[in-house]
Amino acid sequence: MIVEFMQGSYVPLLFAALATFCVTVYVLADGLDLGVGILFLLAPRDADRDLMMATVEPVWDANETWLVMGGTLLVAAFPPGYYVLLPAFYLPIMFMLFALIFRGIAFEFRLQATRFRFIWDIAFAGGSILATLCQGLILGGLIGGVPVENGMFAGGAFSFLSLLGVMCGVGLIGGYALIGAGWLIWKTEGPTQVFAREVARAALILTAVMMALVSAWSAWSVPEVAARWFAWPNLLLLAPVPLVTLAVIVAIWRGLWDGAEIRTFLLSLTLFALGLIGLVVSLWPYVVPRSVTVWDGIADPQALAFIGVGIVLILPVVLAYQAHAYWVFRGKSTHGHGAYGGTASSAASH
Repeated sequence: MIVEFMQGSYVPLLFAALATFCVTVYVLADGLDLGVGILFLLAPRDADRDLMMATVEPVWDANETWLVMGGTLLVAAFPPGYYVLLPAFYLPIMFMLFALIFRGIAFEFRLQATRFRFIWDIAFAGGSILATLCQGLILGGLIGGVPVENGMFAGGAFSFLSLLGVMCGVGLIGGYALIGAGWLIWKTEGPTQVFAREVARAALILTAVMMALVSAWSAWSVPEVAARWFAWPNLLLLAPVPLVTLAVIVAIWRGLWDGAEIRTFLLSLTLFALGLIGLVVSLWPYVVPRSVTVWDGIADPQALAFIGVGIVLILPVVLAYQAHAYWVFRGKSTHGHGAYGGTASSAASH
């Protein structure tokens, strides 16, 4: 019965939506701790850096679960997305993974270090920046298109390098920094929160400028993207996306110093979500841009049945675990509890 269900024409859409959901949750969730890492060396005091790390210590590993889940779903449900895209982006993927490993190690080693603590500060910040740049290079390569011949990747080891990829990387650095600053505004008080409010303005400017440049360059250099956005009646149907994006940017700018704390964080997530909507519009319906669609690249029904059972069992557990982690460590982060710190609510419960 399950195999028969997986033979429906809507099944590729379902698995594409699941993969998109996992990637979206990863970007929004891990974006906050990558953003904190990007801002790490800009903090004026070591006490600020301790508090910044305390805000993400309880949740960062759960955030990265979505990267593993999204990658696994891509491999299992859309095999061409694996055997074409992996060699196309092998180098940035490997550098990203090593950067994430270094960043994870920095959490534990920095706590124990005394004389050479600055080394782990650099590892944490450098790992966050490098991982973000690699994600931008991958994003730019997807938008620009992957060279494919006879169903296989036809480019070289450095085919992923492009001006569009560099611009995407810089834009992601600004966007993650904005999410990280919004997170710090919500989770901290005092000088650390003031620092977050100040740096959020620069991050917002960088994000807005790079979003405009990436959009313009994509439309100019990739005819398929221009046709998708500017052909009639798409122009009328898709016009709300950039207009709402502009409204969100203005709302973030006006609300940075009005006393609201969670609003900047939520609006930053909304801004990123709008960017992801734009990406989906530009790339749909391709698994491998301009070569393999979701219908052409979907796995066989038996494999999809196996994957579907796993998703039904695992996805609720992951969601429940992450929701529980955020709930337990809700409230303001403080010094003096746990490894780097704790939260007001968790400290009160003890």
